[in-house]
Order: sequence, then C-alpha cells, then structure tokens
Amino acid sequence: MKVFIACLGTETNTFSPLPTGEQGFAEWMLFRGDATRRPENLFSGPLHVWRRAAEAQQAEVAESLSAFAQTAGITVRKVYEGFRDEILADLKAAMPVDMVLLSLHGAMVADGYDDCEGDLLEKIRTIVGPMAAVGAELDLHCSITEKMLSNADALVTFKEYPHVDSNARAQELYDILLAKQQGSARPVMAVFDTHMISLWRTPVEPMASFVREMQACEGRDRILSVSFAHGFPMQDVPDATAKMVVIADGDKAKAQALAEKLGRKIWSLREQTAPKNLSIDAALDRALGHAGKRPVVLADITDNPGGGAAGDATFILRRIVERGIENVASGVYWDPMAVRFCCDAGEGASFDLRVGGKCGVTSGDPLDLHVTVKRILTDAAQPALTGSLSMGPSVWIQADGGRDLVLNSLRTQTFHPGAFEQFGIRLADKAMVVVKSTQHFHAGFAPIAGDILYVEAPGAMRSDFADIPFQKVRGPYWPRVADPFAAA
Repeated sequence: MKVFIACLGTETNTFSPLPTGEQGFAEWMLFRGDATRRPENLFSGPLHVWRRAAEAQQAEVAESLSAFAQTAGITVRKVYEGFRDEILADLKAAMPVDMVLLSLHGAMVADGYDDCEGDLLEKIRTIVGPMAAVGAELDLHCSITEKMLSNADALVTFKEYPHVDSNARAQELYDILLAKQQGSARPVMAVFDTHMISLWRTPVEPMASFVREMQACEGRDRILSVSFAHGFPMQDVPDATAKMVVIADGDKAKAQALAEKLGRKIWSLREQTAPKNLSIDAALDRALGHAGKRPVVLADITDNPGGGAAGDATFILRRIVERGIENVASGVYWDPMAVRFCCDAGEGASFDLRVGGKCGVTSGDPLDLHVTVKRILTDAAQPALTGSLSMGPSVWIQADGGRDLVLNSLRTQTFHPGAFEQFGIRLADKAMVVVKSTQHFHAGFAPIAGDILYVEAPGAMRSDFADIPFQKVRGPYWPRVADPFAAA
C-alpha cells in the first residue's frame, strides 16, 4: 500500500486588504516533503499522524508539500497555482497510490478561485481515479462545496474551537480511508445546509453538549463520522453557510437523515449559541467591578490576526489609557516598526513610542505612549494548540500605570499566557489581560481567568453577521433572514 500526504491552506478573509503571498507561507509553514521530520503544528500534525499510522502497517509514504499561511486576504493566483501544481507533480511521480490524505483548511480563496480545496481535490481525483481513497481534514471554519464532496471519499472537520482535536480527527480520517481501501467499508457523505452564518464556541453550553452528541453518533448504526462545518463569516463565497456533514458506511439515506436531524438541532439553538459581545466600555466596567483574585481576560475579537485582521488595533488600549485604568497586560500587537525602535534603543531605555494603528481605519489611530523597554526576545514563541508558534523578534514595553504591552514582528493572534510570561510578565498579578483573539485563546487563558469577556471594538472582524456586505453568498441565511428555510 502506498499513501500520499500533503498540506496546503490558509483561511481567507475576502474583506481583508492584506494579500497572501509566498512570504506569508514562508513565515508560517513551507516545507517540501519533510514536514514530518520537523516539530508538529496545527496543520502539519495530521501528516505526522498519517505517517505513523501508515508505517505501522508497513505502507510506503510519499510526502509532498506542506504550506500554510496566517489568515489574511485573497491568495495571489500564481502562488496558489504554483503550490497546487507542485502537489500534483509529486502525486504523479508517486503513482500508483492507494490513499491520498490532505490537511487543508477549507476556506482558502485565491484570485480566480473561490474554492481552492475543491479545485485541488478535483485535479487529484483525475490523477488517481475512482478506486483510490481520497480524503481531507478541514478546519471547522470551512466552506463545504459540491466540488469537494464529489471528489473526496471523506471530509472530516475539527469538532472543537479552540482546535485542540486536530490529531484525533486526522486518525479518524485515516481509519475511514483505510476501511475503503481494504474494502471493509464504503464511505458515503451527506450534507445538510443550516442556512446560518454565525460563530459557535464549543467549550461552553449548549455547544459543548452538541459536540458530545455528534461524537456519540459515531461508531453506531453504520455512522462513521459526523462534522459540523461552521463556515468562516468573513469570507464572501457561495457556500459560506454552516453545514452538517455525515459519513455513513454505504447508506447515504441514513447519513442524510442524521445530517438533517443534527442540522435542525443546531438551528434550534441559534439564539442560545449566538455570540454575546460587550462594548469596550461595558467590558471595562464589568472587569473593574470584578472582585475576584484572578485577572479578567478581555478578548479583542475584532482585531484577531487569526481571522485576517492586522493585529495592531488600538481601540481598547486607547480607552484604557483615557480612563486611567492601570495594571493591565495587553497583546500581541503586530508592530514591526515599533519593535525595531525598541531593539535599537535596548532594554532599559525609556522614550516616546508610537504604537499600533498602522494598517488602516480598522486599526484605529496610533497611540503615543511613554514607554520603558523591559525585555527584548529575538525569537519569541508561544504555545499554540498542538505546538509552538514563532512570534519573531518581540518586545515587552511598559507604559505609565503599569500597562504592559507585548509587540511582535510576525503577525499572529494570542494563543496562550506564554505569549506574555516568556518575557517575565506575571499575569496573575494583573487586574485585566487583553488578548487579540476570537476564541483560540480560551484553552490557555481559561485556567487563569477570573472571568472572560468578549469585546466588540470597531475592528476588521465583524460579528454583525446580518449586515456583512456579502455579494456571492448563495441563498438567504440567518440572521439576515429570520427563517431562511421558508425563504429558500
């Protein structure tokens, strides 16, 4: 048996002005055939799982490209086509193959391609033919398209947000494709469109129970896999709505019935699961009124680099300064220029520094602060789900009032307290910690937080899903339409 593995992806915010070029991949992950000889990360981890599983069965493994970029705007056409064609060339050279396993995102858009994953799967199916087992693991913030469904035997998404189950889902996909290859199962997929565009936080109820219900269905009554594809709200593509995906062994009607049952269930929970965000001042008031000993964590959800925002917005920080709120830690701010000035000045230097607000109106205005450079790290890194994530040259600066800020030069959201603690910042001593993230921070920060508040600032990431100016989304959807099923 020969197994072919590869990774290609990014999460495209089609409203973002930041282009995704080759440098964006080089900064995050760009390995040619050797990702499994390097430390794991969220999207290379599945390749490690597949190699270990295949080699345990004495199978031959052909490993191709592993390329992944931080979320930003539309991928440059020649970059996508070049990476795609590299994978296809490697696949042709490896033929014949029995299984093709891909670590993708599911929300990658390039110039001229609204459905990069479908395009890649279609071309792979043409090469390997109908008998090979072909599948992909997807981020749950993916768009499920007909082209993806018709060219894959199995699509499996993460179930958790934060994405702490990437490797478990990789094993799930491998087992399904192996069963097809060995003839012990005939996977068939069915989809139910929920006609919703929203955001679902799986660690909290009722979503936590819904995820458990999905998992309880698997392995029973010939159901092989259940996925809830949340969609990515900042992506204007035809198939942007959230969908249930069920894989059954040979019985598509059974898969379709379960997909609809679970889809109707998540639809019924739409008001309960809709994000509950606070204004900046409401969040600050609530945090100031908190009497606990642990810090209150404020999530700056609209300036999340993991959703395509720049990561340099100053809206919350400005209100903290204007209101005279002290003893706060905030980050991570993407400001390579300010980092350079701090590195040139050196640790211990005190001077006036212009921070943030450099990437446009959704970043707010720059904030002028008198700061002291407390520590410089030439290659800072933070724990990030399944691995470690570089932040590049980064600095800890302290402004008046004990306001500790972390600035970095490699754009990334804030995943873990280690983003601060590596510098020597004691978060336990802080009244508030402001993190630039939508939800991935939760796994790391929940254990230290007295409370977690989600803050709606005027940044690049929007949660007014009814009013996002979509042009391509197919059909009516909630919350823009109260009952899209009746309107469809």
